[in-house]
Amino acid sequence: MVDITAATATAGREDLDAYRERLRAWLADNMPKLDPGVDWDPLHDDDDRASRARELQRRLFDGGFAGICYPREYGGQGLPIEYQRAFDQESMGYELPALFSVPTLSICGPTVLEFGTEAQKQRYIPAFIRGDELWVQFMSEPSGGSDMAGALTRATRDGDVFLLNGSKIWSTYAYRSDFALCLARTNWDVPKHRGLTMFIVPIRHPGITVKQIMMVDGTEEFCQEFFDDAAIPAENVLGQVDDGWTVATRLLFHERAAVGGASPYTSGRSAGRAETIGDDLVGLAKARGKAHDPLVRRLIGQVEALSIVQGQLAQRVRTGLETGHFPGPAGSLVRLYAGTATVERTNIALEIAGDEAVVWDGDADGRFGIAYIKRQSTSLGGGSTEMARNIISERILGMPREYAADRDVAFREVRRNTMPSSRPTTERSKEESG
Repeated sequence: MVDITAATATAGREDLDAYRERLRAWLADNMPKLDPGVDWDPLHDDDDRASRARELQRRLFDGGFAGICYPREYGGQGLPIEYQRAFDQESMGYELPALFSVPTLSICGPTVLEFGTEAQKQRYIPAFIRGDELWVQFMSEPSGGSDMAGALTRATRDGDVFLLNGSKIWSTYAYRSDFALCLARTNWDVPKHRGLTMFIVPIRHPGITVKQIMMVDGTEEFCQEFFDDAAIPAENVLGQVDDGWTVATRLLFHERAAVGGASPYTSGRSAGRAETIGDDLVGLAKARGKAHDPLVRRLIGQVEALSIVQGQLAQRVRTGLETGHFPGPAGSLVRLYAGTATVERTNIALEIAGDEAVVWDGDADGRFGIAYIKRQSTSLGGGSTEMARNIISERILGMPREYAADRDVAFREVRRNTMPSSRPTTERSKEESG
């Protein structure tokens, strides 16, 4: 496993202040400025968004500011996280390819970097750093809830390919993406965690159907995928066959770091994140004529405190992981805080916005109302806050593990509610004949 946090040697590296100055000038000349006066439309679904993201990612690549913490041999800049954070700060106010930041660069990419063969790394990493290909995760399943290890999507070996059958769900922007990391069951005769394999799956592939899901705000970014004997080459296995849970746990580590703000691979800061929501609320308070209201000022101060604590926690956890002071599951600390703090910030924004957050027309900004309706999503993405609490209690604080009836039981013997098509025909026929 490669050390994905290692920086290049100090000798010959550009000074951070000089890097900032060069970056500042390059951004002004090459990246489009965001127009704060543009109307916000919660129902607008821009089919050109992915194309725009690819174009902007390519600009960053050509300018030498893409994949800042990725190794040079795979198209990155090989720089430490301080340079990525400098980019995040200097690029505020510019249009950036947010679709590439999460999950392509910060979740899928690091997982390929850690577990990919040299051929896989040379093929895929430079492509997404250049902006050629978007990635997504095929992990959750309609029947699985939070039990990702209980995956029923199966991959059956057939010569040089695996035949993929089943369904995945809650895959963000899958209909606009090119590749996915897909966890599927390859062995039914061992306990559930030991019979999984991770695959690199081309999305526009025979046997794969992608359906968009209407969300509460009218957008359709989430998707469900259906696999019907989709033939995936054996060379697309990421890691080892039947050892996909090892890969999945690291993917989840990167996901929690990205969601919690501790990843070195996220790029840019967008409006509505912890670092910017305070400024948004100040603007809202002024627009509502509440800038001098003591209660509103206290609420904005509370939001600012939440954001400061979140940033400090992310830095502490990131440093602890890099030095070995914290165990790997410590990423759940930032995941838990990010989920709970975002809900609280959203509640405060609704209180300040008042009736404009509930009913609005073309002249009013309803984003705080939409954010309130969707607020619980931040407690689910990247693993639920309940799961984060379990991980913290069991794997960091050393509390007793929660009872699991299916532990150390062959997965074919686990009792569950399922449709007949979710298990191989050979297994059903054996049981029916026995």
